[in-house]
This record gives sequence, structure tokens and C-alpha cells, in this order.
Amino acid sequence: MNDPNGMVYYAGEYHLFYQYYPDSNVWGPMHWGHAVSRDLVHWEQLPIALYPDELGYIFSGSAVVDRKNTSGFGTADNPPLVAIYTYHDPIGAEQGRVDFQTQGIAYSLDSGRNWIKYEGNPVLDNPGIIDFRDPKVFYHEDLQKWIMTLAVKDHISFYSSADLKTWTFESDFGADIGAHGGVWECPDLFMLRTSEGNNYWVLLVSINPGGPAGGSATQYFVGDFDGNSFTPKDTTIRWVDYGADNYAGVTWSDFPAEDGRRLFLGWMSNWDYAQVVPTYQWRSAMTIPRVLQLSEDFRLQSVPVEELNLLEGQTEIITEELAMEYITKEPLFKLDVELSNGGQGTLIIANGQDEQVVIELQESEIIFDRTKSGMVTFSEKFEAFHGIPLDGLKPSQLTIYVDASSIEVFVDEGLIAITELVFPNAPYDRIMFTPNPETNVKHAEITYLESIW
Repeated sequence: MNDPNGMVYYAGEYHLFYQYYPDSNVWGPMHWGHAVSRDLVHWEQLPIALYPDELGYIFSGSAVVDRKNTSGFGTADNPPLVAIYTYHDPIGAEQGRVDFQTQGIAYSLDSGRNWIKYEGNPVLDNPGIIDFRDPKVFYHEDLQKWIMTLAVKDHISFYSSADLKTWTFESDFGADIGAHGGVWECPDLFMLRTSEGNNYWVLLVSINPGGPAGGSATQYFVGDFDGNSFTPKDTTIRWVDYGADNYAGVTWSDFPAEDGRRLFLGWMSNWDYAQVVPTYQWRSAMTIPRVLQLSEDFRLQSVPVEELNLLEGQTEIITEELAMEYITKEPLFKLDVELSNGGQGTLIIANGQDEQVVIELQESEIIFDRTKSGMVTFSEKFEAFHGIPLDGLKPSQLTIYVDASSIEVFVDEGLIAITELVFPNAPYDRIMFTPNPETNVKHAEITYLESIW
């Protein structure tokens, strides 16, 4: 599996579709896999939603609830779910054509259990661009039209439609701004309100390669969108996550406005080594779901969803033990640490086989070192340490989720997020934090977590 697709909330269910190849644990002809959840934590696997057809593989895209039945696929009483996705024609690609990616749609009238592809596909032809994909669609209430955000080689193109079938080009963005170390992919456009009540549009754009930790990553822009064009507030390059393993993340559509949250999920891997990581029956996973928030200085905060509390078991205060070596009771846990005086020091998460992850809090950056984390030699690009700039932030709080093969770090309520894969030969079961002389551990606690399965 790779990119999350078609994330939509409908009738009390969170739908997660995703890039999926059922016949192997390496990339192949892409389908849309499908899972649903009522709490963002426990998931039910459903049958494959979309299969490749004569127009091509089913690449990434989005899904919406067509509440006004603008497409005519449903009725006022039973509005359709509509999936918007990229067709990738492998024959055209092999022939060296440049128009082998187009956009198609499908609809469901039974809460996403069965899908019917539109007989008029493709609904958006390729104008002659090799990379022309990953449509993310939402309904603009003020303008009474659908907006499509599309990744086009090294920039974003915006389209609009009244019925999800016929699309009109609006504008381009990004050819001369942002990070351009690789191809742009998997965009998302949505509005966030800051704590002071200011509204801004946020544009997510994944890029591969060119991320801050090498390979895949997701950048974002903050600005204004008038239904035609996106205007950024500045030219600063910002990243959703500074770790190596959070890519192609997008947000759920049609989540109830009264809840007020913008929910995000990313693919937890990196194309630098995604097809050779040492897992076998399955390959790849998603990050834990996160709430995206926007600070007044345009930092995008990633906060673990409160529904993760459903997994929480015993909590133990370990403030004093953390300075020595705390031995964990279970392999899955959340670690919360409060720091004083600038938050500098070294946190080690290890096992009894001399395998460890080192998180070093320095004055101007955080170093995440996984060079001795376990199995690392399967790719020369995996065995690395990554530097994360603090940009003036003085860390005072860490929340760290440790799973069997991943560590997700949230600094100061998610002002910095770091997601990294690890492959230890035995579970990490010991923790130690050595603060710098000026730093104190004010409080530390560990909360053990149940498996979602």
C-alpha cells in the first residue's frame, strides 16, 4: 500500500481508500484498497473499491459527498459518494507518450461499498504533460462550484466544475515558489482558522524527491484562495513533517463543520526505500491520524487525534526513572516529557540488543539518529540521522508514540512533527533522557497502548 486516497466522512464512518497492489508486496498495477472506521483507531478492511480497467491503473485521488446531487448520480434523499482519481495508462507510458494520465470519476449509492465508474470517463483529458495527477476536490460553498487541486509536474493547477463531470481550468501555482527537488504530487487545499480567529487557506504539496530528510516529504503554503487562484503570504518553504517517513498525506473531506477539526493522515514510508524495507506479509502503513492547526506565525501544527485515548492503558509517572534507565512493561507506548529552560538534552529509546534511536535536542535543531536502530543495511539511504531546524523554538514538551516499527514525535503540541520508520530486532523496552545542565525534566510519564487489531 502507499498513498491514502479518497478520505471522506459519511454516515458516521471514516473512509480510507489507498493505493494498493493485492498481488505483491512491491508496487504494481494500482487499485484502491478500502477500510472504514467509526473512531479513527479501529479499522475494518473492506473489499477492493476500484480496479484497473481499459483506461489504466487507478492512481491517487479524493472522494466527496455530492450532497446537492450536482452530478445526477444519486438523489436528494440519497446523495452519491463520488471518487475522483487519476487513470494511469501503462501502455501509453511504455510507448513514450506524454498524455497517459487523465482524471476519471466513479460513484457509490451504498455508503461506499460498491462503485460504478462513470461511462463518460475520462472527465479531464491530459493537455500533454507527463505528470498530471492526484486530484483533490472540495465544494466551494460561497461560489457554488467544485474546486479541483491537481499536481502537474512541478506546480499545481486549479480547475472548477458545476457537476464533477465537466472541468474548467482556472489557474496555475508554484512553478517559481517552494521546494522543487522532485515531482509535485498529492495536493490538498483547505481553510484553517488561527487561535486569534484569522482565516487562511493552506495548500499541501508532496514532493519526491527533495524532502528535508531526503526523498519524499510534504511541504505547505499559507495564503488566500479566491476560487480562481492561490496567493501565498510569503515564499518560505515549510514542511508538514521533518522526519523521513510521512508522505502523500491529505485530509478528510466532508467532516462535520461543527466538530471544527481538520483531520490528516499520511503514508508512513519514503520512496527512497519503500519497496525494500524488511517486512514481508505486508508492506507499508499509515501514520496515526492528526489534527492540523495553524499558528499565527504560519506554523502548521500536527496534533495526535484525541481518539487515540481509546487505546490508552496504564499510565506511570517516570520523572526520576527517566534520568537513569526506565524499563518499559509493554512494547507499545506513549511518552510525555515536560522540560524547562530551553529543553536541551539526549533521549535514547533502546532495546537489550544494543539497538537504539537517539533524539538529541540541541540549541538550534533536533537530531533524529536511527543509524543504530536495528535493521538498517537494506538501503544506504535508510541508515541516516536527520537534522530538524527549530527556527527559534525552545522545546518544552515532547509527545512520542513508539510502535513496533515506527516512532512519531510531536514537539510543543505538534509545532514540529517527526515521523520515522525503525526496524529493531527486538522491541524497544528502555528509555533514558540526559538533560543538558541548564535543562530540567519537570515531568515525565509513560502510557501503555493497546494494539488496534
